[in-house]
Amino acid sequence: MPRTVRGALIQATLCEPTTSPVDKIKQAMIDKHVDLIARAAGQGAEVVCLQELFYGPYFCAEQDAKWYSLTEPVPDGPTTQLMIDLARKHRIVLVVPVYEEDMTGVYYNTASVIDADGTYLGKFRKIHIPHCEPGFWEKFYFRPGNLGYPVFDTKVGKVGVYICYDRHFPDGARCLGLNGAEIVFNPSATVAGLSEYLWKLEQPAHAVANQYFVGAINRPGFEDPWRIGEFYGQSYFCDPRGQFVAVSDQRTADDIVIADLDLDLIREVRNVWQFFRDRRPETYGAITQP
Repeated sequence: MPRTVRGALIQATLCEPTTSPVDKIKQAMIDKHVDLIARAAGQGAEVVCLQELFYGPYFCAEQDAKWYSLTEPVPDGPTTQLMIDLARKHRIVLVVPVYEEDMTGVYYNTASVIDADGTYLGKFRKIHIPHCEPGFWEKFYFRPGNLGYPVFDTKVGKVGVYICYDRHFPDGARCLGLNGAEIVFNPSATVAGLSEYLWKLEQPAHAVANQYFVGAINRPGFEDPWRIGEFYGQSYFCDPRGQFVAVSDQRTADDIVIADLDLDLIREVRNVWQFFRDRRPETYGAITQP
């Protein structure tokens, strides 16, 4: 039987000013995404990924402890529990990026993976944490991830996650491939400038090098008052040959990107390009040197 999976990526604008109370922003964004998830499911989506830190602004544009109040435990926090209910209701796999509290003062940029029957399968914690101009002050908010590169066996196939800045590092992308990933989701918050060129270069390159599908999600539009740059949307899926399967043409607006992913293509591509057979890990020692 053919293994075709309908995937969906959700990019969404901020629906409350960043000057609003933090809890009001969070609830408004959650409510918005509940509707968007239902719309994706209505279009036949079987697996849906949300954008990085989906229930708030990209608050790393400033260093302000008030944003710590967005944290919650995973999986026991209210947002993950809500998403468990939605996954079960719509019978879809969900990838849900949140701001995780492990303990007071120890916070991670995290994405949960929930199966189509509502089973919480586990989480990925963002590994590489940037701290640089203009307005990417992530080390103020996040501890580097410590759970490695897990791959989750879901109803739709083997799913991995890589978050935003992680995409600049090919090593973890390879680890996801070695761990059996068939679809890797990269929820992001990236702005126009140098990164826009890389946006459609790096992740198709990961897809080719590791011969899996990639779903890349980016925020759309500006977020005031910081305006560190335009979050330019253009979320997309690409296949194991690095070819674009579906691309949003929206830079500043909400969008749901839908694509049918033929997972049988992975075997076809790997039987032609034998990258995993021909690897020489005994020669790569320099990669692991500090």
